[in-house]
Amino acid sequence: MQTDTESFPRRYARTQRFTLGAPRAFTVAPDGSRVVFLRSRSGTDRAGALWVLDLRPGQEPAERLVADPVALLGGGEEDLSPQERARRERSREGGAGIVSHATDAAADLACFALSGRLFCAATADGAVRELRVPGPVTDPRPSPDGRLVAYAAGGALRVVGADGEGDRALAEPESGTVAYGLAEFVAAEEMGRDRGFWWSPGSDRLLVARYDDAPVRRWWIADPANPGSEPRAHAYPAAGTPNADVQLFALGLDGSRAEVVWDREAFPYLARVHWSAAGSPLILVQSRDQRTQLTLAVDPDTGATRTVLREKDPTWLELFAATPCWSPGGELVRITDESGARALAVGDRTLTDARLHLRAVLDVGEDDVLVSASAGEGAREAELGEVHVHRVTADGVERVSREPGVHTAVRSGGVTVLVSSVLDRPGAVARVLRDGEEVARIASHAADPGLTPRISLTEAGARRIPCAVLLPAHHRAGDLLPVLMDPYGGPHGQRVYAAHNAHLTSQWLADQGFAVIVADGRGTPGRSPAWEKAVAGDLTLALEDQIDALHDLAERYPLDLTRVAIRGWSFGGYLAALAVLRRPDVFAAGVAGAPVSDLRLYDTHYTERYLGDPAVDGDAYAASSLVTDEGLSGAAETVRPLMVIHGLADDNVVVAHSLRLSSALLAAGRPHEVLPLSGVTHMTPQERVAENLLLLQVDFLRRSLGLTPPRGGSAVG
Repeated sequence: MQTDTESFPRRYARTQRFTLGAPRAFTVAPDGSRVVFLRSRSGTDRAGALWVLDLRPGQEPAERLVADPVALLGGGEEDLSPQERARRERSREGGAGIVSHATDAAADLACFALSGRLFCAATADGAVRELRVPGPVTDPRPSPDGRLVAYAAGGALRVVGADGEGDRALAEPESGTVAYGLAEFVAAEEMGRDRGFWWSPGSDRLLVARYDDAPVRRWWIADPANPGSEPRAHAYPAAGTPNADVQLFALGLDGSRAEVVWDREAFPYLARVHWSAAGSPLILVQSRDQRTQLTLAVDPDTGATRTVLREKDPTWLELFAATPCWSPGGELVRITDESGARALAVGDRTLTDARLHLRAVLDVGEDDVLVSASAGEGAREAELGEVHVHRVTADGVERVSREPGVHTAVRSGGVTVLVSSVLDRPGAVARVLRDGEEVARIASHAADPGLTPRISLTEAGARRIPCAVLLPAHHRAGDLLPVLMDPYGGPHGQRVYAAHNAHLTSQWLADQGFAVIVADGRGTPGRSPAWEKAVAGDLTLALEDQIDALHDLAERYPLDLTRVAIRGWSFGGYLAALAVLRRPDVFAAGVAGAPVSDLRLYDTHYTERYLGDPAVDGDAYAASSLVTDEGLSGAAETVRPLMVIHGLADDNVVVAHSLRLSSALLAAGRPHEVLPLSGVTHMTPQERVAENLLLLQVDFLRRSLGLTPPRGGSAVG
């Protein structure tokens, strides 16, 4: 609860956006006897612990603490390897303790890394043991039969008995630039592939990725606040430059080794790997321009591959978690863009149409597929910001989640964990369903935000842009309000959700005296393939939709169009800087956090998807960038206040983006403010930094717009 001395920004930072204490990372035992999950002890405790919910027949469901990271480390501090820090940065993991786990097929054995050490827990009786192996350990995963554990360490892929005996390397790096069993930078950052090895269903061999980042250019991440420290080398594949060389091997426990063979020159991206008892291993490989991809079946004995499916798209092919995969009956399950819809296909049948916009495949059963989906363009009623869980069969579609909101699920056998977030209550509720009936709830210890968004979900403009509008709690009817646009506004960044906690910061900003607008324009996910792909070749289209939404909403809400500001982070930071430079007639001030100002400095897989090869499509890069002559020539003569914020330790959107932007603005005679954040990455998990960032932004916006503190509140409250 809020106190007189604790501000919302401080609580928001301390609780990591009120996510600490909430259960997550669920694994359901296939016999329905238990659910394994992670949760910290309270809403301010960063240390994730391993828990089990027992669901044994004839007994009341009961939770058990299985592995306490504080006890396992003897109260000491965590010591994270550079590989683990990088893995957490790629996954935007800000927690501590046990942050991920993997189980055997029966969910009897759970393995996890803690401070670079390997631990295994028996989920039935809670016995935990440390396996003394070479470290630091990354991503340990037990074999399906629970007898062995594979893990990455020191660039090698190793296996050890679940009893701690017989540790050995299956593959060791040939040089310092090679790693086995880990995902390379663009796979983890952009493809959603955070793994580098996969067990066979028979537990006798593994598919193991090998990457060599020797071809990748080295950048240097320095710590200017500590000039005595050496810069850190970072292999960063910027647009148009070489990627890491990625291979895949089938490694047998008997020492056999077969390279998986495909045309790696034509299809350099290893995007997905799937191995189940339903068929041969599957891999999905993409061309560098991401307009062609192959789904290949692998012979693990020889490494030979055969083409199961070839797909082409004139714009790009989107990647989806957990697909392609085999159904238990041996049919290919995938998500596909067909006839303007994002649909589910099983074998040669397309089972959904434009009424649903598929988001993810959650589970594939004997006679159904569990998916998450938004309402598609063909839906009779718009369900703005909602994401629902559906059960898809050959006979039709059945919605599993009922109340309006954002839902996802994990399922195995007859047990489903349905996680639901709605507008009228904070946090998320994790319900455990058996054959569709609720049998338990998994407790959440997340803190109460003490703040309730006053939100209107609506559509704006001729393109029906999804929007969230938030007004101050103290607003008096009839008073015009200064406006703060608060978007992400770009690919893979939906912000308009029918969920309470998604809008907490926007409501706090509104309570500082603004009408806050969050608009998901073209390029953002969740609506249709055409909506997402409209920004191909021109990312500046995202700005048009922000302006269209603003002007249409002014017809319905008390917006003062003479005092409009915009703030954002990452793509949103790019959008904020673009807004004040290109459209100062609309925007009076902007706050650009970690802006991607020079598109040539961002990574290959992301940037080339939208703008192409910079050697061929240089005009698209020049027009979309903020620092090129073409980009700045589009800037109007009117100068508006701009604050640029950037973490100096950011290895994703490196600080060179903001430094080049500042240099270009200075050369053009455009005053601006720069706020460097020492030791901060692309995330800002540091409590005081995250708190003061919000306070400083509000102070800057007040100064820039000539505002006084609002009635009944201040930026400190």
